[in-house]
This record gives sequence, structure tokens and C-alpha cells, in this order.
Amino acid sequence: MKTAAVFSTLLILFGSIGTAQNNNAFPVQTKVEKGIIEGNYDTHSGIQTYFGVPFAKPPIGDLRWQAPQPLDNWEGIKKTKEFGPRPMQTLVFGDMKSRSKGLSEDCLYLNIWTPATRSIKDLPVLVYFFGGGNVAGDASEYRYDGESMAKKGMVVVTTNYRLNIFGFFAHPELSAEAPYGASGNYGLLDQNAALKWVHQNITAFGGDPKKITIAGESAGSIGVSQQMASPLSKNLIAGAIGESGAGINPTMKPVSLEEAENLGLEFSKNAGYPSLAELRKLSTREVYEIYNESKRFGFPAVIDGYFLPKTLPKIFESKQQAMVPLLLGWNSAEIPGMAFMQGQPYTEENYLAKVKEVYPETHEEVLKLYPHGSLQEIERSATDLASDRFIAYSTWKWFDLHRKNSDQAVYRYLYSKLRPPLRDKTLASGLAGGTVKKNSEASKMPEPIGAPHACEIEYCMGNLHLVDDYAWTEDDFKVSETMQNYFANFIKTGNPNGENLANWPSAAVNDTSPFVMILNMESEAKKVTNDARYEFLDKAYGN
Repeated sequence: MKTAAVFSTLLILFGSIGTAQNNNAFPVQTKVEKGIIEGNYDTHSGIQTYFGVPFAKPPIGDLRWQAPQPLDNWEGIKKTKEFGPRPMQTLVFGDMKSRSKGLSEDCLYLNIWTPATRSIKDLPVLVYFFGGGNVAGDASEYRYDGESMAKKGMVVVTTNYRLNIFGFFAHPELSAEAPYGASGNYGLLDQNAALKWVHQNITAFGGDPKKITIAGESAGSIGVSQQMASPLSKNLIAGAIGESGAGINPTMKPVSLEEAENLGLEFSKNAGYPSLAELRKLSTREVYEIYNESKRFGFPAVIDGYFLPKTLPKIFESKQQAMVPLLLGWNSAEIPGMAFMQGQPYTEENYLAKVKEVYPETHEEVLKLYPHGSLQEIERSATDLASDRFIAYSTWKWFDLHRKNSDQAVYRYLYSKLRPPLRDKTLASGLAGGTVKKNSEASKMPEPIGAPHACEIEYCMGNLHLVDDYAWTEDDFKVSETMQNYFANFIKTGNPNGENLANWPSAAVNDTSPFVMILNMESEAKKVTNDARYEFLDKAYGN
């Protein structure tokens, strides 16, 4: 344990020195479709990096609330050695530890890590979408860093996309001016534009455009599910990885265009700027402040007949999604049981009352699926209910839809490794990663009984050494190596299995107890025993 802690500290120290000074690199230039870019070739890691690469015109001025537009050619050499600005957002999920150059509406930049040399080509490609509820997040965060994955033999791309009011605002006038007759979904169209850019340019970095796997966590995973479903993106990808989230009721489901336009029109009228011309004249600061004053948590994705023609269940059931291998899963305690109990203590009386309140007609069935024989069992059941209703069920539905409506392999995991303690005892873990200052007046949250939301990101991307909030141990590095190797194998071959890894069977189409890979200190594939609760929620949500 002590050895791992020392090793971790040294990696953090040397990693931060390299990031700050970058004195092991020499400049390298690459020709892409619109011009020449200059990045860095690190002689210690063997990885070339290109940060802040533009993939669309800046969505500012008249291009605010428009689909991303193709870049113009540029003269000379464009320096791409620093992360571009992150999308406009406020601090929603604690400290996400961005490395970007501030915030701006001009945020459509991506980042590339490649191990390719002069003689290496046709490498698999990973394109990763960050999480943050479509209201926050940034492709430059340490936990998404692509170097560790690139060392596994692939080109890694992380990309920004517009968020909150800047990325998902719909309005009747916006729909009227769009050539496709709809509005909203700009953040998702940004993801599509980044995918198109990768498809057109990745050979210059040693990548194979026929081997692009998209991945993401939380809202990023929801984006992956939607890109799989979209006719605009489905032919651009060879595989998909989803970590905790799919755009399926009740998790950030898309709304009809009419509903989205009405939401936008009501918002703009309440703000005092009902017309599109008035909204476009507003400064970034004014839009930012008006949005924050509204207390809205973003705007929903839209069934716009263009990017999303139907709901995800309807698209998958009609077999119109990307027919590619899928690896997905969720964490063993996505959200604390207190979210279901609404602050009430874990007692038999409180739990029964809450279940009856939420499920008045079917509470007896719920209590069988989420039992309550002891206080420990009540905490587990409340945690499962909170997690399933929050994000696990929607991810399960995505899993179930694809395995039943495609001929492709589907691999399911349950990430279960408890995180070690925080180094700084004045901090607490944030909901979507990062940390927040402890509130001395707030009641102490119960200790986690499983792996919380977003905690697996730095493990699967091999970035524990860059995330210094936690006192990592030998066990953490072991789990990270296992999970990263499964993911790397899947990106390379469409199958996570490989040397020195426990066998991970794909889920059979009609198996009522399919295999799930339990990712922990001793990872093992086991038959599922509790999918009846997801079958129940499936009926309850009417999906």
C-alpha cells in the first residue's frame, strides 16, 4: 500500500511538471483538411498532442443557436498546443479541474493524443464525450486525459460541445430559419460535427476512420446513445461505450419540438427578449446571467426530425440505430439512498411510507424487488431505488434494446470499487466528479455503500495519477489497469476480452439472466439476479 502511495505521488509530481513546462517536447506539424496545425511530440511519452484544434466555426454572433458550420481554410500554421476555451457554464458540480483557457461561446475545439509514428497507421480511434448534465463539463479535464489510452495503441480525441442555454435552446424563430426546420440540439450537433471532423481528418494522425469508437460518461453517455440513434452519426462509428446514462425516460429524455419551442419562447418572454433578433444582440454575459437567474437546469434534447427523428426506444425497436458492438454499464451506488428517502432516516416506517407514496398502486411489488428486512437492507434498497430511477434503469433499457434489436455483441458491467478517502479532509466528493468544500452546517451524509456516480472515469481512462484528490492504493491501480484494458481491447476489436483478463461473455439476446462483469479488486463475470426490478421500472415508465 505504501509503495503504491509513493508511486502515485511521484506520478502526480512528474505529470504536473511535464504539463506546466512541457520541456520534453518538440513541435510537430500536421496537414488537416483546412490547413496546417502545430502540436507537440513528447520524447518521454512518445505521444504527439494537438490541443485546441478547431472543428467548426465559432458559434458566435449570427451563428449563436445555429448548427455548427464548416471551417474556412486558413493560411500559415495554426498553433494547437493549449486547450481551447471550455463551453459557457457556471460551477454546477464542484471543482471539475479544467485545464482550458477560460470560458467562451467560441468553444468548438477538440484535443488529440496519438502514438503514431511515420510507419504506423490505421490505429483504432476513441472519441470521448465529457459528462456534466449538458450544463457543465470540459474536454480538457484531467480525468479525460488521453495519453494513458493512447499508450495502449489508439488515437484519442476529446471534444467540447455547447451546453445549457447555448447548446440546447429551442425557439420558433430558430426553427423557422434552420434549413431542416427545427431548433435545439446544438450540443448534440456539435458532437456530430466533431465526429465528422475526426472521420475526415484522423488519418493524418495515424487513425483509421473505419475504427472510431465513441464513449462517454453520464451526459456524455447519453450523448453516445443519441449519436448511435441519430441518422446523422450512426454511419460514422464502429463501436460505442456508455458509462451510466442513456437518453431514455426518465433520464434526460428528449421532448417534442413543439414542447421545446414553447419552453424557449416562454423563457425568452420572461427574460424580456421575446424575439430572436433581440436574443442574438445580447452579449455573452447577458445571456449567461439571464440563464443563471432563471434557475433552470439546462434545456432538454429535442425530437427534431433531423438529428433525432423519434425516441430512442422507437429507433432501436425499428432497428434504425448504428449496428455496432456496445459496451455499457453503471456503478453500484450511483446516488445515495437519501435521494429516494428525501432526507428521512433509514427506518422501516420511513422506507415503507416513501415506497407507498411513490408507488401507491404497486408498492407491494416494489417492496419485493427492493426488500426491507433490516436497516442495512433498507439502505441498500433505497440506494438501488434512487440509482435505478436516476440513471441505472435508462442505461439498462439501452442495453436491453440493443441486444434484442441488433446482431451485435453487447457487454454489460457493474462498476463496484469503493473509492479511497480524500486526501483533503475539508473536502467532500461532488455528484459528477470533482470535490466540494464540506459544509459544517449540513448533516453528514452516510458513507457510500458502493461506487458513486462518475467515480469510474479516471479508472477506465488510466488517469488515477492525474487526479490527486484521493489517496489511491495498490488496489485502485489494479482495478484501473483491469478496466482500462477491457475498454482498450473493446476499442481495438469490438470485444473487451484479452490476455490476463477474466472472461467477459456478451449478453445473449433472450437470456433473462445475462452475464454482467463485476469490476472490482477481483473482477468476475456473473449471471444477473436482479433484472426483475428493471423489468418493473420498464412497465412503470412506459418505455
